[in-house]
Amino acid sequence: MKRNYTFSWVKTGLVVMLTAMILVLAACGAKLEQPANNSGNAGNQQTQAGASGNKETDNAEKADEPSGEPAAASTAYPLSIKDATDTELVFEAAPQKVVTLLPSETEIMYAIDAGAELVGVDDFSNYPEDTATKTKVGGMEANIEAIVGMKPDLVLASSSMNKPVIDKLRELNVKVYASDPKTYDAVVEKIGTIGQIMDKAAKAAEVQEHMKDAKKQVEDAVKDAARPKVYLEFSPGWTVGKGEFLDELITIAGGTNIAEETSWYEIDPEQVIKQNPDVIIYASMTVAEGETNPILDAIQKRPGWDTIQAMKDKKLFEVDQDPLVRVGPRLAEGLLEVAKKLHPELVK
Repeated sequence: MKRNYTFSWVKTGLVVMLTAMILVLAACGAKLEQPANNSGNAGNQQTQAGASGNKETDNAEKADEPSGEPAAASTAYPLSIKDATDTELVFEAAPQKVVTLLPSETEIMYAIDAGAELVGVDDFSNYPEDTATKTKVGGMEANIEAIVGMKPDLVLASSSMNKPVIDKLRELNVKVYASDPKTYDAVVEKIGTIGQIMDKAAKAAEVQEHMKDAKKQVEDAVKDAARPKVYLEFSPGWTVGKGEFLDELITIAGGTNIAEETSWYEIDPEQVIKQNPDVIIYASMTVAEGETNPILDAIQKRPGWDTIQAMKDKKLFEVDQDPLVRVGPRLAEGLLEVAKKLHPELVK
């Protein structure tokens, strides 16, 4: 069984979002545990989000859009961009020193060939391997003093998960670009926007094209297929419902999410039994040799779950956590993996 790093920030984010706006993840790199009922700021879950509305599409006027023409080789400065908080940012030149506050943004920077400009990353950034050489600036509660001391030209953050940090940094006149994509296409657009900010539009366009191709491959493959009912558990006892990118991801992959509530929430096991999913997907977790994934262990031990169709048919599938929940370039791989689990005969 394949293991990969998961992230305790998912736990913190879920809790904060659920309590403040009653909230994923986006999500990263540390051991994921079952969320506890803590209080905090709305949306501290990368994956992602509890900001009001998604302004990735409306406000990133400068972002790459499909036009059938080659991507611009360079960005024209000054460049004016509005982020998900409706804050207007003006760039006189490409940022030379950048700090990222969540793994998805770190991965975007590397994917667009801007890893050299990174002077600091969050504690959970673990991909690619070069992130290990970067100075860590903390988790959900980032080290403000350390960040300011780096004198960054730009900080990349989540408008939902990092709101307190964003507010403090802006008080100190640090430029922050905050995003909160709720759909696959919004993630693609965000990558284009960051590429334009960094004067890496051409490379960002390549990444966008790969993500669009992956989505089209899946959509074309499953368009006429029957849609199985899917239950997704990304942390012990927690699933995701309407209004989040993971819900849409299941739909694109050719399934129907059984989750009836919105956002990220703790499940009612009896409701899952009633919904009777055809397929159960659960996220990978880091475990000691010989131990069972805690999510799978919980699923197998829940009373009455042996009557669920997915359990009877042995259609329980583990998927890599990081590509699945991080709103960055590898979301394409997350989509492909889910689609292959749901429709192995159609998606290769």
